[in-house]
Parts: sequence; structure tokens; C-alpha cells
Amino acid sequence: MTASVSENLEAVQQTIAEACKKVNRNREDVELIAVTKYVSTKRAAEAVDAGILHLGENRDEGLLEKYESIGEKATWHFIGSLQTRKVKNVIDKVDYIHSLDRLSLAKEIDKRAEHRIKCFVQVNVAEEQSKHGLAVEDVIPFIRSLEAFANIQVVGLMTLAPHTDEESTLRSCFQGLKKLQSRIQELNLPYAPCTELSMGMSNDYAIAIEEGATFIRLGTTLVGNER
Repeated sequence: MTASVSENLEAVQQTIAEACKKVNRNREDVELIAVTKYVSTKRAAEAVDAGILHLGENRDEGLLEKYESIGEKATWHFIGSLQTRKVKNVIDKVDYIHSLDRLSLAKEIDKRAEHRIKCFVQVNVAEEQSKHGLAVEDVIPFIRSLEAFANIQVVGLMTLAPHTDEESTLRSCFQGLKKLQSRIQELNLPYAPCTELSMGMSNDYAIAIEEGATFIRLGTTLVGNER
């Protein structure tokens, strides 16, 4: 029998609390996003009922379908690669976009948005060819180029760690993002406070928290997989 979201949440909250305690962080500094890509609208609604305030979707169709039912009961995060032509479909529904990685996307977000959108710049710290995101050395020049866009606020950086159980590889990836965040914060750019780090998924979120994650994105561990 599938565990309820509430049951899963209890276990996840315990892991988050332990990871925070281990490195002397406040539990309140870590936001939990339920990634609902592989579950139904009903299951996503169950997550909201369980007290999860942040929902993340990878596809515009999935987000629109769930938004129609759940609406503003949740804070919405678009966490997948966003095609420029699909920006108009989701821009007035989302609060955060986690996958800003090119100028053409920034231009479209700025053009379509009716208010300032909180964006994470996606960084391919691990330099994996299969993943989206900017190379580490390209991130600061890219962020500097965003100054002209009034509807974009760079709240932080996002990365996808390699899919491995090798703890040292995961830590190295998360530490690389944290180090880059510190460099950006030193620039004191009003439009890019870069206070947040979106990193950590079902298999590595405890390590991500220990390395400074402020948003973690959990799918299977939290809401399951109905496909």
C-alpha cells in the first residue's frame, strides 16, 4: 500500500531536522518543494493538505493542469528546462523559475511577466553533457547581462547533482555552487541578491542541506511516483 504524503513528510522532516542540526543550521532556512511531475492532481492536492506550501513542476502542461485545481493554495515553482515559446503559458502562474540559463529565455520572461519573477540561474557544476545549465565560468557574466531586465530577480542558483551514491562527488558539486553563490553576493547587485541555493533531490537532499541548500526538490521520497 502506498504511504500517504503525510507519512512520507514526517520521515522527510526528520531527515531535514537531523541534517540542519549536524551543521548548526536553522530548520526554517530550508524550504521543501514537492515535485509533482509523476503524480496526479489529487496527489498534489494531498501534499498541500499535508501542509506543503511549495509545489514544483517540470512541464507546462502538468503545471497548468494542477494549477487549475489547486491555484493559489500553493507557491508554484517551474523547475524543468523551460522552452522560450512556452514561457507565456506559465509566467502568470509561477512564483519561481529554477532553470534560467540563457539570454533568449530571460528576454521572454521579462517581456511576458506582469511582475518581477524570482529566478534561479541554472548551473551545470558537474559539467555533465546530458544536463542543462551554464558552465561555472559563464555564470557571473550572464548575471551581469540581466541587469536590463526589470522583471527578473536572480534570487539564487540551482544545480542538478550527478546521479551517484558517491558522497564526495555530491558534496563537491554542492560546494561548488555555494562557492559561486558567495562570489555573486560579493558583487552586491540589487537585481541579483542570490541568497538562495536550489539543490538536493530525493537521493541526496540531506547532503545538499549540509552544504547550504535553502530549497530542496523532492518527488519520489515525498509524493511518490504514480507512473
